[in-house]
Amino acid sequence: MRVLGIETSCDETGIAVYSSEEGLLAHRVHSQIDVHAIYGGVVPELASRDHVRYLRPLVDETIEASGVSLAELDAVAYTTGPGLLGALLVGSTFAKTLAFSINCPALGVHHMEGHLLAPLMENPDLPLPFVALLVSGGHSQLVLVRAIGDYVLLGTTLDDAAGEAFDKTAKLLELGYPGGPRIAALADLGDPKRFAFARPMTDRPGCDFSFSGLKTQVLMEARHLFKSGNLDEQGKADLAASFQQAVVDTLVLKCQRALERTDAKALVISGGVSSNQLLRASVKSLELDGVQVAYPAPEFCTDNGAMIAFAGLTRLSHGQKDASLAITIRPRWPLSELPRVS
Repeated sequence: MRVLGIETSCDETGIAVYSSEEGLLAHRVHSQIDVHAIYGGVVPELASRDHVRYLRPLVDETIEASGVSLAELDAVAYTTGPGLLGALLVGSTFAKTLAFSINCPALGVHHMEGHLLAPLMENPDLPLPFVALLVSGGHSQLVLVRAIGDYVLLGTTLDDAAGEAFDKTAKLLELGYPGGPRIAALADLGDPKRFAFARPMTDRPGCDFSFSGLKTQVLMEARHLFKSGNLDEQGKADLAASFQQAVVDTLVLKCQRALERTDAKALVISGGVSSNQLLRASVKSLELDGVQVAYPAPEFCTDNGAMIAFAGLTRLSHGQKDASLAITIRPRWPLSELPRVS
């Protein structure tokens, strides 16, 4: 089976062709960073317009690179939620129209299930059940995966997601957008022990997250340094390093709790923040306890069409498909509402 994957949930237009026999045949991603950087974050209307502008050319380019013609596609998988309403409408409308025109089924895919399953493209034998840390600009969740579609939410963010906290802290330190890579680069030059930031919600049981207070701590320290005339480049680097260390320590501790709570022996870490090198290095401590850790390849950590094609293929191969041509999107869509793949 050959599936075209279309991802337009936020600020990346991702297209891929995935084969059940040959794996990933081709993929392309158009990033909107330059469009939104001037505003310090994603502007939904601009995101929708950019998807309209680039979606068709990117599909044509990916199809040509894959060596598969449109007529040879067996299905079209697309992100139907969660995400930005306008951006989801662009991708969903295009996908349904294309599937109808070439007489093949279409299937709406859950964006977070795409992230959750992305590491399985390279680690298909990961033992079930496993714990998944989904950590990005919009989400920070710990999920127990008992089977495809059988998900138990163990913990979620009560306010800012980890990636959102990175972006807001970067904006505070005038580093620009997107914040994650810029904070990480500056942190390499700083002292992570200079500022004693809290590890939020680690002093109480459970696997929920909260990063808004940590962000406020950085703001207060930055103001103190500014008033004392010490908010120089080294001060910013130390703030970035201390902030990043606090976030990573919190994520790792919560992962450890989730593993202990479930007795799972495997951990998947996916989403944009999963590319953070300090996080990957720190999670190695869990491997010493016999836990198998899997990540997506770096190019598949952020939003991309390959993860949508793969997740779609997983469900399409079990007979699931859209029941009608109606355009239905789910800007808010809990993972728990997905049907199990038997």
